Amino acid sequence: MDRTIETDRTAELDDTPPGPDTAIVTGAAGGIGAEVARVLAGRGIAVAAVDNHAERLAESVEKMIADGLPVTAFPADVTSAPAADGVVERVERELGPVRYLVNAAGVLRLGEVGTYRADDWHTTFAVNATGVFLMSQAAVRRMTPRRRGAIVTVASNAAGTPRTEMAAYAASKAAATMFTKSLGLEVARHNIRCNIVAPGSTDTPMLRSMWTDESGPKATIGGRPDAFRVGIPLGRLASPADVAAAVDFLLSDRAAHISLHELTVDGGAGLGV
Repeated sequence: MDRTIETDRTAELDDTPPGPDTAIVTGAAGGIGAEVARVLAGRGIAVAAVDNHAERLAESVEKMIADGLPVTAFPADVTSAPAADGVVERVERELGPVRYLVNAAGVLRLGEVGTYRADDWHTTFAVNATGVFLMSQAAVRRMTPRRRGAIVTVASNAAGTPRTEMAAYAASKAAATMFTKSLGLEVARHNIRCNIVAPGSTDTPMLRSMWTDESGPKATIGGRPDAFRVGIPLGRLASPADVAAAVDFLLSDRAAHISLHELTVDGGAGLGV
């Protein structure tokens, strides 16, 4: 063994005294974000639940607190640079150094490109891509000197599979995916890992907003040839818990040597692509 290299590597490792870990989870007012917050808090991590829907966030966090979970609400707009940096600063001041960031905030605005509103395009990218950039930037600025951290971005299998009426959503998730991988390259030397979880159809309010009647779940599972959409080979929708388990794994020490990875959780709907 080259003892010089070993000595240099040891010097790079974080020497921060052990203490309670802190995680920031965006989009925590409901759906996947809320479930991720619950799972992380369930293993003793102090969770900062972030969302711009203050009332819904408060309701979600109150339920978790009632269950004895260490979750604190931090209302903030992740599409604003000052707000993003400010909420990370506040979390560090009130809860402690941030070790984990989960970018789970997202919006879906459906529509064919020919009639799609520019405002919907800008909003979709502001939340799904710019918000990921701003929150990740604010987090790694603070993680880098400590030489420790892990980031997971919740993207979508739509980032790699074209979807009718979902061009803006798919493009924004593709942007968030490649941003997260590129960020992972830049911060790997600081012992910071960056990964992506790409869910498929998950039983959340966002998915239900796409259904027009009670046939929605069956059509989603079975597929729609008219929309060039295959079904879900496993024959069921994902639950938020399915996605949260994947996020939890990639943040944990069980994934200590995994970075720049995209873990798809879609029951085979993307055919492994």
